[in-house]
Amino acid sequence: MKQIFVDTNAWIALNNRKDQWHCLSIKMNKELLLKGYRYITTNFVLDETYTCLLMKVGHFTAVNFGEGIRSSRLIHVVPITVDIEEEAWKLFKQYTDKHFSFTDCTSFIVMRRLALTKAFTNDHHFEQIGFTIDFSLLG
Repeated sequence: MKQIFVDTNAWIALNNRKDQWHCLSIKMNKELLLKGYRYITTNFVLDETYTCLLMKVGHFTAVNFGEGIRSSRLIHVVPITVDIEEEAWKLFKQYTDKHFSFTDCTSFIVMRRLALTKAFTNDHHFEQIGFTIDFSLLG
């Protein structure tokens, strides 16, 4: 089964009708699912997403999103372990010229460990580190 990493930006766009990327993310989601992709994300990405949805859309949407994640068979949530955190910390310190968030760094490490090359996101930091972002391909 093909896999793609799903970042916070995509989750928010999919769940916030007011997001500028909402319509595009819906199209991209349908295309990825039709192509048989399984989604990979992390607990850190979900933490960011829950908080952002709570602030931008409300509690109901954040909880509804979380329940959907927990019941989905097409989404695998990778827990960020201490060793992933340590490796991400090294990466975070290394890139003094970039504005990678720490969560981005944990995502990069997970993607490398799982040999994933594509991310469903509009965050160009993924491109800066060498991954392909599929979010923009429909735009």
